[in-house]
Amino acid sequence: MNGPRFNEWIVSPKVRVIDHEGENLGVMYTREAMAAAQELGLDLVEVSPNADPPVAKYLDVGKFKYEAQKKANLARKSQKTQEIKEIKMRPNIDDHDYDTKMKKVAEFIEEGDKVKVTMRFRGRELSHGQLGMAVLHRVAEQTSEIAKIEAHPRMEGRQMLMVTAPK
Repeated sequence: MNGPRFNEWIVSPKVRVIDHEGENLGVMYTREAMAAAQELGLDLVEVSPNADPPVAKYLDVGKFKYEAQKKANLARKSQKTQEIKEIKMRPNIDDHDYDTKMKKVAEFIEEGDKVKVTMRFRGRELSHGQLGMAVLHRVAEQTSEIAKIEAHPRMEGRQMLMVTAPK
């Protein structure tokens, strides 16, 4: 059975009862509380099973499950997943191209995403790793206000990677 225990499925002999208007009726035997709930046309639903004694309420079980499901769906809809966006650069990138890419980096970080900056080397550029490192350090300096460096620049084959995340 999924969801809260109700009526016959409540295992404890005594429960603290709260009526349908939110009034605390005190500790009662589970059977008595169930009978009282049925007189009102409601179910006895265990809302806090870990308390001592467990807390039970007079509710309509179907409505209670429906509300809980709606709440869970809303929570799932409103949660933000963090993505990793990638920006690719070259060691001899020109100023205007660099500025355009930096605007995108800032935009991604403002949206709450991580940014992986990839420096790609071709041919003889590989022997000038310090140029790529200089560009990545420049990126780190410019984003230091809004982001922290999660993975410092490192070489992986023919490319150098760095990951920044929102502060």
